[in-house]
Amino acid sequence: MFYSKVCLHTFGYELPPHVLSSDAIEKRLALLYERLKLPAGRLELMSGIRERRLWEPGTKPSQGAARAGKAVLEKADFDPAAIECLIFTSVSRDMMEPATASFVHNQLGLSEDCLLYDLSNACLGFLDGMVMLANMIELGQVENGLIVAGETAEELVESTIQALLNDETLTRKKIKPAFASLTIGSGSVALYMCNRKPDMDKPRLIHGAWKANTRHSDLCQGAQSGGTTTLMNTNSEELLIRGVETAHQTWQKFSSIPGWNGNDIDRFFCHQVGTAHARLLFDTLGLDQEKNFETLQILGNVGSVSAPITMAMAIEQDCFQKGEKAAMLGIGSGINCLMLGVEW
Repeated sequence: MFYSKVCLHTFGYELPPHVLSSDAIEKRLALLYERLKLPAGRLELMSGIRERRLWEPGTKPSQGAARAGKAVLEKADFDPAAIECLIFTSVSRDMMEPATASFVHNQLGLSEDCLLYDLSNACLGFLDGMVMLANMIELGQVENGLIVAGETAEELVESTIQALLNDETLTRKKIKPAFASLTIGSGSVALYMCNRKPDMDKPRLIHGAWKANTRHSDLCQGAQSGGTTTLMNTNSEELLIRGVETAHQTWQKFSSIPGWNGNDIDRFFCHQVGTAHARLLFDTLGLDQEKNFETLQILGNVGSVSAPITMAMAIEQDCFQKGEKAAMLGIGSGINCLMLGVEW
């Protein structure tokens, strides 16, 4: 998969107003920690996450996504009526039907001629959205488009805390599948992509590679419990192993393209799960972890928002600049892996 026309023109994002520290979560779980004799600081030690952010109660995924989309339009001074395609890519959605993209479209005041739809693929959604929009631009079907994601972790985090406190049969072993849910955070991100013009001094999408390892689609599953409470069940240890295994296969395919091996790439922007995951990933792929720009400590695992918001913040902080190459890497439950090559 190669691209010659696709420009990553402008990123925008919105950080939720409320900061929830790992220490604060553990204080709420004090009775459970005491009963199971769990040491304080375990959550941050295991995950590397000091804090994550949460929206105001009742905030919908479409509202977070629309805020990020508005930030893009204002930052780049774009006319909303000129947007030709809108793709909503979050794990979180307002409801089953209609598409959450329709609510974002209305909030942003986009044109009636704008193609819009939801694209869902766990934490890979945004990167998949980039591929879909890039394909349309490359084929000449559209000149531009907006990809948005708005993750809402509030209900998942609260439901998980309550479930842990209410179940007196829990053991150290039995709580493991729930702990991954406590690493999740909220946030939103948007990206305006367009047909690259000669005078555009912007990053360009160059190529990509992917692999599927769906034999392990049972390792991380989210569902509705009783129809009202969101809970997830995650085999973190096995998911870590199989996810990195799939990433290694993807990297071999991606880096086989001349000019895109580990030494050629200046920055990595990954879907962030935890510090142990990052260490194993970079060790297995034989890459320099110093090149990995991280937001994990302050944002946690923001699902589909993680990789793109990390690139957006790196550009903002001049940590990814003109003349450099970057790779975006996402691993989603399923298991799927996707890597995109970006050159500035």
